[in-house]
Amino acid sequence: MITQVIRMRYFLISNLFAAFTLISCAQKQSSTMNTTNLSSITNSKTDTATFGAGCFWCVEAVFQQLDGVLKVTSGYSGGHVVNPTYEQVCSKTTGHVEVAQIIYDPAKITFDDLLQVFWKTHDPTTIDQQGNDQGPQYRSVVFYHNDEQKKATEHYKDELNKSGAWASPIVTSIEPLKKFYVAEDYHQNYYNANSDQMYCRYVIQPKLEKFQKVFKDKLKKSKS
Repeated sequence: MITQVIRMRYFLISNLFAAFTLISCAQKQSSTMNTTNLSSITNSKTDTATFGAGCFWCVEAVFQQLDGVLKVTSGYSGGHVVNPTYEQVCSKTTGHVEVAQIIYDPAKITFDDLLQVFWKTHDPTTIDQQGNDQGPQYRSVVFYHNDEQKKATEHYKDELNKSGAWASPIVTSIEPLKKFYVAEDYHQNYYNANSDQMYCRYVIQPKLEKFQKVFKDKLKKSKS
């Protein structure tokens, strides 16, 4: 199924809470029309965010755990090939990025909150790379859905660069979402469906454990 070498990456947990407290809150996100084929769950009370932050298996697993996030779908965006396959995206010739599209309830979690998680759960200073994963499909990018998301992302990026939170400048790209293509079925809900696999146990699980400690107040409540 997956022919790539097991992806190894690290989970960046740096001391950014202080930096974020210095940043004035961006305006809350207004509802916007979803431009993808996920309209069955979108309505006037939800909003959508689309992030590229390395392997979409990891990004999906992180955002699925946030309270207020209703659905996370792995897919591809930013390229020129229509309906790309995983193999085509891995060839590094399509221009597409592995992304997670997040449908959320703004009454429970804001776009600002999602941005905070986005920047704290990957390295936004490496060009086309996350850990050992290298290629344009792994670049750090926010595909904004409206002008409010664009302004908020630019604001936080500028303030984080000024704060010196990272030794190197943030290279996260900020681009309008033009088209989102849902990835193949076996990529969806990957961690939850394959938690015993080596990649999930040794890469995603440690990342989630660190994420859960930092964002424990934003996690979904246990049903137990």
